[in-house]
Amino acid sequence: MRAFSSTELANKTGDVLAAAAQEPVAIQRHGKSRFVMLTTEEFERMQQKRETRKAVHVSELSDADAGDLLSALEDSIEND
Repeated sequence: MRAFSSTELANKTGDVLAAAAQEPVAIQRHGKSRFVMLTTEEFERMQQKRETRKAVHVSELSDADAGDLLSALEDSIEND
């Protein structure tokens, strides 16, 4: 991820926007990344992905879901 200082953002807005059109860019203040600039499309894609994830404790899994999880883990171990 490319990084720009907040000063560069103020002085070279066009360059920062052009870079953000290609990939997310970090905006730094005092040498630390504080913000990320990205396209609306990328942001919406991230939002949609987040909504589909769900955290479940293993004790709450059905037998079928637990079996699917174990199969996926075993497959991942064997093929990675």
